Amino acid sequence: MHSFFTSESVTEGHPDKVADQIADTILDDILKNDPSARVACEVICTTGMVLVFGEITTTHYVDLQRIVRKKVEEIGYTRGKYGFDAENLAVLSAIDSQSKDIAMGVDEKENHEQGAGDQGMMFGYACDETEEYMPLSITLAHQLAKRLAEVRKKGILEYLRPDGKTQVTVEYDENGKVCRIDTILISSQHAPDVDFQKMKEDIKKEVVDVVVPKNLIDENTKFLFNPTGRFVIGGPAADSGLTGRKIIVDTYGGAACHGGGSFSGKDPSKVDRSACYMARYIAKNIVAAGLCSKCQIQLSYAIGVKDPISVLVDTYHTARVEEEKIERVVRKIFPLTPKGIIEYFDLKRPIYAQTAAYGHFGRNDLDLPWEKLDKAEELRRLLKE
Repeated sequence: MHSFFTSESVTEGHPDKVADQIADTILDDILKNDPSARVACEVICTTGMVLVFGEITTTHYVDLQRIVRKKVEEIGYTRGKYGFDAENLAVLSAIDSQSKDIAMGVDEKENHEQGAGDQGMMFGYACDETEEYMPLSITLAHQLAKRLAEVRKKGILEYLRPDGKTQVTVEYDENGKVCRIDTILISSQHAPDVDFQKMKEDIKKEVVDVVVPKNLIDENTKFLFNPTGRFVIGGPAADSGLTGRKIIVDTYGGAACHGGGSFSGKDPSKVDRSACYMARYIAKNIVAAGLCSKCQIQLSYAIGVKDPISVLVDTYHTARVEEEKIERVVRKIFPLTPKGIIEYFDLKRPIYAQTAAYGHFGRNDLDLPWEKLDKAEELRRLLKE
């Protein structure tokens, strides 16, 4: 029996992604100057306004006005008629310092190694479906969204505006292998005077045909472009944006579990972020080692406690080695404490803004430490012993 799976992505001009990018740009600015800062930065953006709030403890002066306006300009909101533009924004701040009760469990001191910044469970996932070790649906959705922004910024399709969404439905055969692309959906904000038919033809030619492999498309593949027929009002003027509202876009497109915590605006002492990166790294290396076709890792933590409460390896019945053996080796060779993860990946540095659009995983276009495959050989060797 064939099955269908769908994932979506959004462009950098989507209101929620605007918020994520501002939050991570603020984080990068702080870490560049104060690597040990504690940052839990949230952002709301709406018509003519950006509100930065949350908890930040740092020795660095953060020029919020400059950071916010520059990022909004880079995204492409540069004209007043968009209802949201870099020059005329009201940038508001409601920042407090980190709670001393939380800091007490996280701070490293004599006889106490750095503990987790919160309780919770974190997931990482990988599969052998694509060279990125990601589900095909989310990989293509990200690539389409990124290309949509590229043709706008390069003036190839000059009538496009920053907001946009993509969605890809993949058909699988009875063995769970990719057969074809069933549906491609693209919604892009545009100028009011654009010819709708021409826009559909342009997006097919300049976006879909450039990104999607031709062998996955057939005569029954459905293409849906701006299904309502009009998308002129967009961005924060049409729909308010908030950090952390696109966590499935940030991760695996719905193919794997998510613990609930978002990434953007959080320094690496927050296991919501750092432990998810480690879980992805573990899962990707397990699949790359040929131990299974797909793998999900769950890590769980208690606030103030350094070691994970639990470690789970789930191979969806595709394991070529007993899962219990894989789990024992995982505990042996991967650092799982907050301090260990931060040091192993060198996370106290400004690398986060680049992840705030088009996904945190499967990013072969970026040099991200949690995407490396340098543990696959060691996993193979230890599991042969």
